[in-house]
Amino acid sequence: MSTAGKKSLPEPTLKESISTYLKGVKSEWGKITWPERRQVIVETIVVIVVVFFFTFVIYAYDKIFSFILNMFIHTKP
Repeated sequence: MSTAGKKSLPEPTLKESISTYLKGVKSEWGKITWPERRQVIVETIVVIVVVFFFTFVIYAYDKIFSFILNMFIHTKP
């Protein structure tokens, strides 16, 4: 393939690249839809409750399995 007849565009400078990037960021920033404060609070509370629930469940399973394992270890033949 020949590159004859094709004009090559000059490479943008670092300053131009950064400027183009920041303009794109500014453009996209305006498209963001932020959740309402109430929604953020409610969802945060839900996450905390779920974390505590599963922490309790795992703790309970750990205690149950420890109890069962100790029954087998401490049994005398």
